[in-house]
Amino acid sequence: MLIFRVISEVEFFYRVRIVRVHIMMGDCFMGLANAVCSLYSLLFEHEIMSYVPASKPASPRSSPQLSPQASPGMSRANMRAPALYRRDFEAKLRTFYRKLESKGYGQGPGKIRFVVKRDSLLQNAFNKIMSTSKRDLQKCKFHAHFENEEGLDYGGPSREFFFLLSRELFNPYYGLFEYSAHDTYTVQISPMSTFVDHYQEWFRFSGRVLGLALVHKYLLDVFFTRTFYKALLRLPVSLNDLESLDVEFYQSLLWIKEHNVTREGLDLTFVVTEQTTFDQPVERELKPGGKSIPVTEKNKKEYIEKIVQWRLDRGVAEQTECLVKGFYEVVDPRLVSVFDAHELELVLAGTLEIDMMDWRINTEYRSGYHEGHPVIQWFWMAIDKFTNEQKLRLLQFVTGTSSVPYEGFASLRGSTGPRKFCIERWGKPNSLPRAHTCFNRLDLPPYESPEMLYEKLLLAIEETNTFGME
Repeated sequence: MLIFRVISEVEFFYRVRIVRVHIMMGDCFMGLANAVCSLYSLLFEHEIMSYVPASKPASPRSSPQLSPQASPGMSRANMRAPALYRRDFEAKLRTFYRKLESKGYGQGPGKIRFVVKRDSLLQNAFNKIMSTSKRDLQKCKFHAHFENEEGLDYGGPSREFFFLLSRELFNPYYGLFEYSAHDTYTVQISPMSTFVDHYQEWFRFSGRVLGLALVHKYLLDVFFTRTFYKALLRLPVSLNDLESLDVEFYQSLLWIKEHNVTREGLDLTFVVTEQTTFDQPVERELKPGGKSIPVTEKNKKEYIEKIVQWRLDRGVAEQTECLVKGFYEVVDPRLVSVFDAHELELVLAGTLEIDMMDWRINTEYRSGYHEGHPVIQWFWMAIDKFTNEQKLRLLQFVTGTSSVPYEGFASLRGSTGPRKFCIERWGKPNSLPRAHTCFNRLDLPPYESPEMLYEKLLLAIEETNTFGME
């Protein structure tokens, strides 16, 4: 059973929140009662390249501090030199499924038969999936059937089952997951989930659901943050993963990275401060003896790596490990490693067709660009030539996700509220595009020909594993 314990004081790290939770009564995971809890807190292919423009945030005078809005968010990576186009997602996906088939994934002869009630779908699914052996989850065919509903499963009921299950399981209303700080249509693991009874098993179940959806080619009605997909693939995080999570914290660390901390005389050690119950600060060492180890120009790389890992793991490391464990109980990690974080999102959540008219109508222009500017006309000409996958990659590049709100591009959100897709004039004609995912903004240089614009834009979206931005 998944039950919230109603408590008065809870240790959390970075924000205060009032959450309404559903309470499971008996065998049903339904909203039969509401409780208000006052919670005090707080691929074989490696990364190819990313574009990380120079920025000059103000010099920090002390250890980077978390902003009040901080919450795990999107991911970015280190700069690499440009590479020739060599990505073929569709071919990679075909090869992946051929390998699954050759290894017997989902081929039978055994079958997993689900007979579920619509009003208790989540609990039924949990009981069935968690009581099935790992081998059967990997090898058996999958058939779902809704109780008291006639019909044979030729794929439709099973697709609906996974769609409805994902809506329930990953709904922030239930406390296992939460909306990201970046927007309200991507989700991440919630630190509050530790107050859910048997949360470890629920996250292992979540991982198994993701694995089953991947093996059986069923799409899920959920978009996760980029760091979630990186964790699922066991890819390392980097400084730029903080860009959409906490801008002030990210910029402080970026300043440290770009300046000589020894010469600047920063008084930093390998220690961070965490807030506990009743907002009592507690110092945590990033390494043994860290309190007495000053940060210098020689060891600042290690300091940045450790503090980034601390910031991204804090509060959800155990839950993440349980989810990843469940995922790899269904699918071999060596097979999944062929994808990067962006590609895995497309596999699990699908590649929906983008409404280009809606996109154009709800795009803003800055710094001299306008609808009739030649560069803007070339931009939309280039997009018209893109495949739908490339359009989704561009959307990922600029907004951090391939998800479009149900209401369309007019409802895109940034880290501080509604933010339309924006194109701003920036840089020199030989510069590469860059993006600001917090603001859904593309910095587009004033290219001198449509061919150059097309080439540079395609290079950005196709040859960047984790797209760089400021």
